[in-house]
Amino acid sequence: MPQADTAERLQKVLAAAGVGSRRACEDLIFRRRVTVNGKVAKLGDKADPATDEIRVDGARVVTDTKLAYIALNKPRGVVSSLDDEKGRSELADFLAQFPMRLHHVGRLDAESEGLLLLTNDGELTNKLTHPSYGVPKTYLAEVTNGPLPRNVGRQLLAGVELEDGPAKVDTFRLVDAIGKTAQIEITLHEGRKHIVRRMLDAVGHPVTRLIRTSVGPIKLGNLRTGGFRHLSNAEVAALFKAVGD
Repeated sequence: MPQADTAERLQKVLAAAGVGSRRACEDLIFRRRVTVNGKVAKLGDKADPATDEIRVDGARVVTDTKLAYIALNKPRGVVSSLDDEKGRSELADFLAQFPMRLHHVGRLDAESEGLLLLTNDGELTNKLTHPSYGVPKTYLAEVTNGPLPRNVGRQLLAGVELEDGPAKVDTFRLVDAIGKTAQIEITLHEGRKHIVRRMLDAVGHPVTRLIRTSVGPIKLGNLRTGGFRHLSNAEVAALFKAVGD
């Protein structure tokens, strides 16, 4: 028995994805700014929102309504797991309201907090977490044993030796310093376990609080602790661009 045709008018698919009104989407198609599976679209074309790759001005548009992309501000003490064998507070406690099964993109250890991306897009998850794509992540770290010597930033930028090999940050910035406590912002693209804590331990300044503030182009912003939001179309397109898709 042949499968039902799930293709719809392209402007309807774009409008449903939040690109704009149908009239605005028709205008985008008319001005040859839309492609479907690599070919420039024209008025009257149809597309399958679940299987066709649709782009506007080269940026990918997610039209499959079954896919979800969410930013969560993970609280301290919550395990980045959907089934923690030790019975600790876990991500599943925050995701019960979603009908689809979501996966976390990378991890944050239980004592760390901040931005955690969640999605059911397995292909994008694999690319965002694979070391070869080098997606940068930014952290705000509160450290002790201050005041920080001026050479700490240079040490981290040059690289420090860890038990599983050298590691270095991409950027370093001193945000604030009060007595023996300092706040620093660092960006790195490594994903090894506890990498930030281990690097700062190695230069003599243990972490007392660690917050991830961005993953690639996605920012934590003012999202409240324990809160979540759906990523915008522009943010999802930026994630695809970050992995060269």
